[in-house]
Amino acid sequence: MNPQELKSILSHGLLSFPVTDFNAQGDFHQAGYIKRLEWLAPYGATALFAAGGTGEFFSLAASEYSQVIKTAVDTCATSVPILAGVGGSTRQAIEYAQEAERLGAKGLLLLPHYLTEASQDGVAAHVEAVCKSVKIGVVVYNRNVCRLTAPLLERLAERCPNLIGYKDGLGDIELMVSIRRRLGDRFSYLGGLPTAEVYAAAYKALGVPVYSSAVFNFIPKTAMDFYHAIARDDHATVGKIIDNFFLPYLDIRNRKAGYAVSIVKAGAKIAGYDAGPVRTPLTDLLPEEYEALAALIDKQGPQ
Repeated sequence: MNPQELKSILSHGLLSFPVTDFNAQGDFHQAGYIKRLEWLAPYGATALFAAGGTGEFFSLAASEYSQVIKTAVDTCATSVPILAGVGGSTRQAIEYAQEAERLGAKGLLLLPHYLTEASQDGVAAHVEAVCKSVKIGVVVYNRNVCRLTAPLLERLAERCPNLIGYKDGLGDIELMVSIRRRLGDRFSYLGGLPTAEVYAAAYKALGVPVYSSAVFNFIPKTAMDFYHAIARDDHATVGKIIDNFFLPYLDIRNRKAGYAVSIVKAGAKIAGYDAGPVRTPLTDLLPEEYEALAALIDKQGPQ
C-alpha cells in the first residue's frame, strides 16, 4: 500500500486503537491480542493502530513492540490495515519505524517525542528524519510537546511526500483551522483528543470528519452507531449517546491522570476480552469505578 492509498483510506470511516494484552505477570499476551483483533476487525473500523497511545506504546520494550506489530499485521492481513505507533527520541523513532515497515505495517502514527521541550524547528527536523527513514505513509500526532504550526507542516509536506496525515490531540481550534485551511487536501485529518466522540461534531464542522475511538475496544457497535450518527448529522442520536454514555463515562475517566487508558482496559475486561492490567506508571480503576463502568456498559445493550 503506497502512502496515497493509505491517505485515501484514512480520509473516511472510524479508526481505533486496540489495547495491548498483558497477562497477570504483565507480559505481552499474544493469544489474547489475537482474539481481540479478530473480535474487533469485522465491526467496520477503517484502520487500526497497533501499539498506539491506548496500546501503551510508551511502556513496551523493543522486543515486545516487534511482537505486537507482527501479531497485528498477521492477524489483520485480510481484514483491516494496521498502522504502527512510533515515538521516542529521533533515533529510537526511526528504529521503530523501520521495524514496523519491515513487519508489514501499512503506515505509522508518529507519537510525540520524549519529555524535553524542543523548538519548532527541532520538532520539524525530528518528524522529517522519521518520514525519510521509511517509504510507508506517516501520520503526525500534534499533542503535548509536539505542537507543529501550519507553516511548519506545510514545509514538512513539501519535503516529505509520505507525510500524508495530521492527527490533532491539542484541541486548539484556531490552530486546527489554520492547518486545515493552509494544507487543504494535502493531508488526511484525524481527530485525536481523548474520548474523541465528545468533540466529533465540532471537528466535523471544521472539515475533520474522521476520528479514532477508544471505546471501540469494548462497545464497538455503539461506537459505530455513534460514528454513523455523526456522519449523517443525526443530532438527536448523537445527543442521546453523549448524555447516556459519554458524559458519565468522562466522569469516571477524569478522576485520575492516565485513566484514559486504564478505563479502556477495564471496559475490555467487562466486555469479556480481558487485556490484563495497565503497566506502571498507569494505575487501574478502583473497584467502585470498575463497577460503575460495568453498569454503564450494560445499559448500552448487546454489542
